[in-house]
Amino acid sequence: MVCGLVVVLEATMGVAQTPLTWDQVKARFEANNPALKADADNVDEMKAEEITADLRPNPQAGVTVDGTQIVPHNSVWVPMKGTFVVPTVSYLHEREHKRELRLESAKEGTRIAGSLHEDLERNMEFDLRSAFVATLQAKYVLDLAKADLEYYDKIIDISRERFKAGDVAQIDLDRIELQRVQYESEIETATVNLRTAKIQLLQLLNDRTPVDQFDISGPYDFSDAIKPLEDYRQAALATRPDLQAAMQTIEQSQTNHKLAIANGSTDPTFGAWYTWNSSNNNPNGQQTLGLNVSIPLRIFDRNQGEKKRTLIDIDRSQQATETTRAQVFSDVDSAYEQVRSNVALLKPYKEKYNEQALRVRDTVTFAYEHGGASLMDFLNAQSDFRQVQLAYAQLLGSYLTAVAQLNLAIGSDSAP
Repeated sequence: MVCGLVVVLEATMGVAQTPLTWDQVKARFEANNPALKADADNVDEMKAEEITADLRPNPQAGVTVDGTQIVPHNSVWVPMKGTFVVPTVSYLHEREHKRELRLESAKEGTRIAGSLHEDLERNMEFDLRSAFVATLQAKYVLDLAKADLEYYDKIIDISRERFKAGDVAQIDLDRIELQRVQYESEIETATVNLRTAKIQLLQLLNDRTPVDQFDISGPYDFSDAIKPLEDYRQAALATRPDLQAAMQTIEQSQTNHKLAIANGSTDPTFGAWYTWNSSNNNPNGQQTLGLNVSIPLRIFDRNQGEKKRTLIDIDRSQQATETTRAQVFSDVDSAYEQVRSNVALLKPYKEKYNEQALRVRDTVTFAYEHGGASLMDFLNAQSDFRQVQLAYAQLLGSYLTAVAQLNLAIGSDSAP
């Protein structure tokens, strides 16, 4: 019975899974996110269109039966004597490399779709990284709140002992105990924030794991190792998929213009036929062979509008590429400045402020425990310590988000 009860409880409550690292979260996202998978199908569709673009014209086959007598003439009716049969075959020959240009345009369309898919993945991975950082920050803040409450509970125990010894007034003890409500509120708020961040992360992963069983892990710290701005600019120019798509669009526009010119050329149709029981001036020509070539007369160029449109499209694509290139520089510069600013703010916290706040809190607490500091001094020192802790936690979150923004601007994970 006991074993059965344990099994039931485990099935009901669930077993928390091993915390996922960033690489594991990213792998699950790439494998399970429906929006990303749907866009990948679009790339496959473009790949399939290459098959259609590479198709040759089909030959035409036909048969003509004529010369059959249907009514008597001068009382003579020989219906099949003059019947002749003409099977024909014809084929449209495409000139000026039309098929090759169609195929090249389709391949370029596939490359553009692939780059746009990478760009969608780049943007969605930034959302994923932001949710991951938000979850790490919420965990960090919750741990701080729990540690603060644990520390404060020890102060309450000491204050109660001092009250029993007559060193602390009832009003001061009440004020200390009432202050605990704020710590409890902070824990509850941090818990809600953590669960909300996990829910957003699970949504991106398309994961139905219960929130209480889902967890992540990763470093929640910063690095002051930043490369020169120009390095990130060059990396972005080389790897940003939206810029690659824009440049590939120029190539496709040029190919489409060549195709428009080629489509304006005439395509001859070659035909051949065989005739049985032919009617011609040769009395012995019972079986004959014929050939023909038909060429459309280009009196009117019905493709001149498409030629002009594709020529304009080349210029439009070039201007759009320049706009995208300018946006790349703007994104990199803005994200770089955010990272630099956060590092500048975090360094004094790590080198000085955190230790100072801790030292002030512990010193004032020790003095208060031994009657050398007032209750107000103790509460102020405790409040200052918590504010410094929370500010540091928020700055770390801002730094990690800024790094994710810089990676988004670059198009790779080359930022620190």
